[in-house]
Amino acid sequence: MKLYIKPGACSMASHIILAEIGGEYAVEIVDTANGETAGGANYREINPKGKVPALEVGGEVLTEGPAILQFLGDSADNTDLAPTGGTMARARVNEMLNFTGTELHIAFGPLFNPGSTDAQKEAARQAVAGRLDWLEGRLSDGRAHLTGAAFTIADAYAFVVTNWANFTGIALSRWPHLSAFMARVGERPAVRRVLKAEGLAA
Repeated sequence: MKLYIKPGACSMASHIILAEIGGEYAVEIVDTANGETAGGANYREINPKGKVPALEVGGEVLTEGPAILQFLGDSADNTDLAPTGGTMARARVNEMLNFTGTELHIAFGPLFNPGSTDAQKEAARQAVAGRLDWLEGRLSDGRAHLTGAAFTIADAYAFVVTNWANFTGIALSRWPHLSAFMARVGERPAVRRVLKAEGLAA
């Protein structure tokens, strides 16, 4: 099993879940600007979309972060990562994956686009703040993670995307429950290993 990543990008969520599961896997960095892997391969021959993550497994290539997260979660012995399909617990995890992917992740887009104007970036920060407000409310009942007590694939994705606030001029201190969630997830051994491996922590 090989995961193609860009350090700090949304692919980090899949990297975290692989580290949580354990076992043997490989990770290869992709330069998405020039479409080349660290090993010199043409990445578009692996994933024609040119985006990360992509997961090579069993002779196939799976793309799209939420799909990879669900596949990895379902392959784990630990059903906390991805609850059994057809249950409300699984639906809640999917709900959070969709919110992160279609609301929070997308809202950050203009902040990473070099062509964005200052006005567009400020509007994006306001949009991100609105999504973070929602996450703050979700966590305000004292739950440890987004869908309850257990850490799931949805927490990994939300952690990675929310962490982009630290690189885009958004102070997470405005959201105390969310900040506490980020600290909790950031202290997980698997998360710490991945942050170090991707160059985001010493």
